[in-house]
Amino acid sequence: MRVFVCDYIRTPIGRYGGGLSTVRTDDLAALPLRHLAEKHPTIVSKIDEVFVGCANQAGEDNRNVARMATLLAGLPETVPAVTLNRLCASGMDAVVAAFRAICCGEIDIALSGGVESMSRAPFVMPKATAPFSRTNEVHDTTIGWRFVNKKIAEQYGIESMPETGENVAEDFGVSRGDQDRFALASQTGAATAQESGRLAQEIMTVHVPQRRGAPVQVSHDEHLRATTYEQLSALPTPFREGGSVTAGNASGVNDGAAALLIASERAVEAYGMTPLAEITGSASAGVEPRVMGIGPVPAILKLCERLRTTPEGFEVVELNEAFASQAIACCRELGLDPFDEHINPNGGAIALGHPLGMTGARIVGTTCLEINIRKAQSGLVSMCVGVGQGVALSLALPT
Repeated sequence: MRVFVCDYIRTPIGRYGGGLSTVRTDDLAALPLRHLAEKHPTIVSKIDEVFVGCANQAGEDNRNVARMATLLAGLPETVPAVTLNRLCASGMDAVVAAFRAICCGEIDIALSGGVESMSRAPFVMPKATAPFSRTNEVHDTTIGWRFVNKKIAEQYGIESMPETGENVAEDFGVSRGDQDRFALASQTGAATAQESGRLAQEIMTVHVPQRRGAPVQVSHDEHLRATTYEQLSALPTPFREGGSVTAGNASGVNDGAAALLIASERAVEAYGMTPLAEITGSASAGVEPRVMGIGPVPAILKLCERLRTTPEGFEVVELNEAFASQAIACCRELGLDPFDEHINPNGGAIALGHPLGMTGARIVGTTCLEINIRKAQSGLVSMCVGVGQGVALSLALPT
């Protein structure tokens, strides 16, 4: 069974505390779903499942945010929905879940996407462990560990995400200079894509209600920064003394949502849809949690083995930039030049930002558009995942 991505849309990516920070997470997730439903009214009642990735789920995204967003988007009550969580790769797993279900012949049409409002991530506290206890602890759920299992801490450690970036830099010999050059390339690529209108091709305008006056329109990604190599190289390394990971060569903490329309070959023919790309495979793999950023390497190699190809065989590559250190290390381990123009050609999460549950869906969608723009025959998408995993997905230009 052949599986196709037939449409893709996303919100702008908001800065932490920025233009999208007043939008509830469930409302945010509903926006791209509603956009696709309104654009394709003939297939709305035929949607078999909605898959939405979300990494937090401790606040307004609780109790199956996919279902909440589906209802808020105005889809029929008969359309079921499920939320997936593989941390940073949650949005990509939403696409993979649809791909697998269609391959199995269980469904024909799905909406897949991802959402994260890191600005609205709540503080959480545990219940008392003893009667009349007056001790308490509070955890920030924006990113990272909370309610840690002592056995996990003892066996694997609970280093923060930036510390895992430092580990990758040290273990794989990635210099501070290369990290800053990669970060600059991400910012330059994103700025060029924004100025040329390339990013606008995948962004919907969000109208954010205000207490007084007309809604504010958010139509551009907010995280981009005009910078230079000298400015990047002057930033401190707060995560490790003598380290190399900085705020400038790491991804952002952001808000956003994305959605894709995914369909079987028979649905494409039955409803006259025009595919953007064919999904040709997916794979996942596990690695040491302390070097979680290297996760894409075994995932991509596993996928390439199944497809009987090599990483060099893909004409467009989107490898999520959690940290410049891990993106560079992954490319080098795969025999790729991290500075090649076909890798993250429109910038990545360092420049654009990284709303955790959204990013996987975004990079699948943006790769679908890019292979069409370039008339490229194939695309590769991959992400590292906190606690030590990697996910990869392959795309082909429809024939």
